Amino acid sequence: MKTREYFKSGEAWVWLNAGTVAISLIMVIGVIGLIAVRGLGHFWPADVMQASYSAPGSTQTEIVLGEIYDRKFDTAARLKEAGLNIPPNKDSIERISLKLGNRDVTGMDFRWVFADGLSDISYPEDIVALERLEWGNFYGRLVSISENGTEVASGPAAWDELQARIERSNALLEATADIEKNEIGKINYGIEKLRLEERRLVIDNALTDAAKADLQARRDELNANYGVLSERLEALKAQADRDSVKLTAGQGQELTLKVSHIVHAIKPNDLNALQKLAVYFHNVWAFLSGDPREANTEGGVFPAIFGTVLMVLIMTVMVTPMGVIAAIYLREYANQGAVTQVVRIAVNNLAGVPSIVYGVFGLGFFVYFLGANIDQWFYPEAAPAPVFGSPGLLWASITLALLTLPVVIVATEEGLARIPRALKEGSLALGATKAETLWRVVLPMATPSIMTGVILAIARAAGEVAPLMLVGVVKLAPTLPLDGNAPFLHMERKFMHLGFHIYDVGFQSPNVEAARPLVYATAFLLVAVVVALNLGAVGLRNRLREKYKALES
Repeated sequence: MKTREYFKSGEAWVWLNAGTVAISLIMVIGVIGLIAVRGLGHFWPADVMQASYSAPGSTQTEIVLGEIYDRKFDTAARLKEAGLNIPPNKDSIERISLKLGNRDVTGMDFRWVFADGLSDISYPEDIVALERLEWGNFYGRLVSISENGTEVASGPAAWDELQARIERSNALLEATADIEKNEIGKINYGIEKLRLEERRLVIDNALTDAAKADLQARRDELNANYGVLSERLEALKAQADRDSVKLTAGQGQELTLKVSHIVHAIKPNDLNALQKLAVYFHNVWAFLSGDPREANTEGGVFPAIFGTVLMVLIMTVMVTPMGVIAAIYLREYANQGAVTQVVRIAVNNLAGVPSIVYGVFGLGFFVYFLGANIDQWFYPEAAPAPVFGSPGLLWASITLALLTLPVVIVATEEGLARIPRALKEGSLALGATKAETLWRVVLPMATPSIMTGVILAIARAAGEVAPLMLVGVVKLAPTLPLDGNAPFLHMERKFMHLGFHIYDVGFQSPNVEAARPLVYATAFLLVAVVVALNLGAVGLRNRLREKYKALES
């Protein structure tokens, strides 16, 4: 009897719901924690092990050098089926995955070895770990530093000399990149604008001798500036390629590298905890602020962060007024009859349409139809190369605005429905028009609900990938959509996105093992970006809610 009354009181269902929410919260925290540990742990400078290794059944011994990347236990029966000679007294054998680096020397980044075959394990303090622009990491020993082929330092003194020359080389490479991206990029942009301007004059039959002379004079000026910058660029590259370093790999192979190909150098086994922490934050910052390298498996993700945030902001600017206007019409102006109910049902159903359908619609309507017509009307001089008739930032933002529009409409309508009727009637009774009532009374009080819809829209749009693959996102964008060239925001350009970056690195990478930590790190970064955008919107909503709380009461 007491049990029946307990369930009839509803308290059991309250506890059931609370338990379900708690379990869901624990699962979400667990997933995010796993992603964070796997991703952020990648940037910690691991010690480099040196050991002698002899494979089971082999009498040959070799020196192996690398980071311990993973451990796994395999049954002896499974290994015997693979054709390996396993001792009869072993039921299971531990295998270790070593990150060898030195891909240009050994031809592989990782290698599985048997733990029982390792001996003479040590962590020498003179082991050097180099992060390179290509071919991944290098692990070995420093021999000497040379300048223009002449040795300038060797032995213990070579380490400090290497650090100084890496710093110098990085500064020269930054100056080189600045000239290539900004100054030469601006000149190339200007030359292309002149070409299009000349072609437009030809189309309009307005290319007079005076116009030709003016165009040629401007082109000559740009070419002269380009020549000056090219000479500066060649001089900087020559200075950066001046220094070289000689190293030995684990098996004793000698290798000579240009210092300009080295990004960062450390002695991981000689670092204390604070020094490793400093290296860790340096690696994290390089990941957040750098450009991708090596088919996106090395370097940073700044272009993807920039593209994701910019696209979400543009999408928000587009979807908010459209959703609010639609909700106001449905709630305040439309006759509340069968047609309006059908429209509301259609809006709710649109929220459940798969995102890839929106991508196909955006590609067909916005890119191939609307964009192609815009090119024909406003950019005939660019033909046959498309301007807006190609996937880009504008079409991606509009497509995601349509995808999230139902969320904003529904949330805004719910906010409008909660506003007391007496407030509207009081405003009208005091002589305000309906438009003034909407603008000064209704919309301010509905703003928190509007912001709730915007928050939900941001949360969904920031993580979408499928439609973006059709309407603007690319594996690698040579330039950002926002730069110093007028009109500064180039809505027609393609862009990078964190969600697509995760897909590309995780499933299209030629080196899956090396790319796996970056998949976790980028996934955690995407979650952090979505949370940051949402927190900003939540903070704004709370401020507006406090501002209009007195009016609601």
